[in-house]
Amino acid sequence: MITIIAATNRPNSNTLKVAKYYQQQLKIKGIESNLFSLEHLPADVLNTDMFGKRSMAFQKIQDLISETDKFIFVMPEYNGSYPGVLKVLIDACDFPNSFYDKKAALVGVSSGKYGNIRGVDHFTGVCHYIHLNVLPLRIHIPNIKTELDIEGNLIQEDTIKFTNEQIDKFIRF
Repeated sequence: MITIIAATNRPNSNTLKVAKYYQQQLKIKGIESNLFSLEHLPADVLNTDMFGKRSMAFQKIQDLISETDKFIFVMPEYNGSYPGVLKVLIDACDFPNSFYDKKAALVGVSSGKYGNIRGVDHFTGVCHYIHLNVLPLRIHIPNIKTELDIEGNLIQEDTIKFTNEQIDKFIRF
């Protein structure tokens, strides 16, 4: 099972639009996937689900993570890296079983010109530590406001080409 994670808790984010785009493209290729936005993490996750504790609200998320074989992380740039809420998710999940020897594709988005290249690199290090195998083709989408149409579809030809290449490689990964 593939789960796409929109790695921000910001409501109505461009990150979520890109995550939905990936889900739509997978569906066109005949692949069903789940989509989880970090805006749906329990508000008190830091108090209720860290250090071996588990709330009923987070248990549903943990079950989704446990059942997933492949992840697509779509992450915006926050202060030159990835959002802290993504690290909270990783830290709250059972270790090492949640991610160990599973697979991931990484997609960075930013309003600036580098597409969260540094954040994707930082998160790659975390993935390696938790033994999450990362697809070598990592995508960086800069200037995200110029990349999406009103329906949330990518519109730049080169971005569409590279995201399709990543999706095809990820299906085979």
